[in-house]
Amino acid sequence: MPDASAGGIDEIARGLLADVAALPGVRRVGLALSEGGGRRLRFTASDRTDGEHVDWCHIDAYDDVPLTSVVRTGEPVLGSRASLDKRFDAFVSAQPDEVRALAAVPLPGIGSPVGGVVVFLDRALGEREQRLLEARARRAADAVRQARVRTDLRDDDPEPSDDGGRTVRTVLDDDPRAASAARRFLRAFLAEAGVSEDFAATAELCLSELVTNAIVHAGGGSELRATLDSALTVSVRDHGGQAPDAAPIDDLDPLRVHGRGLHLVEALSDRWGSERDAVGTSVWFSLELDDDRSAG
Repeated sequence: MPDASAGGIDEIARGLLADVAALPGVRRVGLALSEGGGRRLRFTASDRTDGEHVDWCHIDAYDDVPLTSVVRTGEPVLGSRASLDKRFDAFVSAQPDEVRALAAVPLPGIGSPVGGVVVFLDRALGEREQRLLEARARRAADAVRQARVRTDLRDDDPEPSDDGGRTVRTVLDDDPRAASAARRFLRAFLAEAGVSEDFAATAELCLSELVTNAIVHAGGGSELRATLDSALTVSVRDHGGQAPDAAPIDDLDPLRVHGRGLHLVEALSDRWGSERDAVGTSVWFSLELDDDRSAG
């Protein structure tokens, strides 16, 4: 696996796709990286790359296919065509006849996966080959996280959606009362959107943890950003910089200094994550908006 500093995300993608394509029985390899607080995936594949260029596209993180499933849940999807979950039937039937099995594994991250890799096979993976695939995915995840720290390419900054979603943002002061102000801001936004009170209460509780974490561990102001479409994605970006005792920038655990004790966010949210760069930390969470949560 190439070092993250050598060529960034494209080089990591080329290395991973080439490594996995060399495993026995592999017909095609796909790679997805989480972006926009887990709301979309940046996708490429072994047949979309050459020695110099990687052709990326965006796919919906909520599509019910094996690759998006492993990015959302962190659980691998493995098996022959006939043994895969019935919800993947349409996807499986669209594959060529020579694809007899599939293996999709996550690229593990802090809180939620940073992405996933899917392998189309002419036979099921053996146990040893599965371990090799998972090891390559872990190494790729480490490299992606390092590259994002160094190049400021983060997966925690949600963009406006294409399906009528709305994004709001506000700047929070470095003040103990900032958590209360943040909750009021989010409450008003969600009330206008007509979501249920239970959903709003859960979101406010998670937000309080993010803002309090930013105040305690960073100092300085922060920015709150919330996007609502088929899910609510909330991020808090501090600008506190690195404290004198902060872990080095190539530390793979951005929560070593920023974000201890975010267990509540992990328990209540559908997904969450964190990234740190040279000037601060972003922490985000996402709550899926289903029918039970959409109205009070």
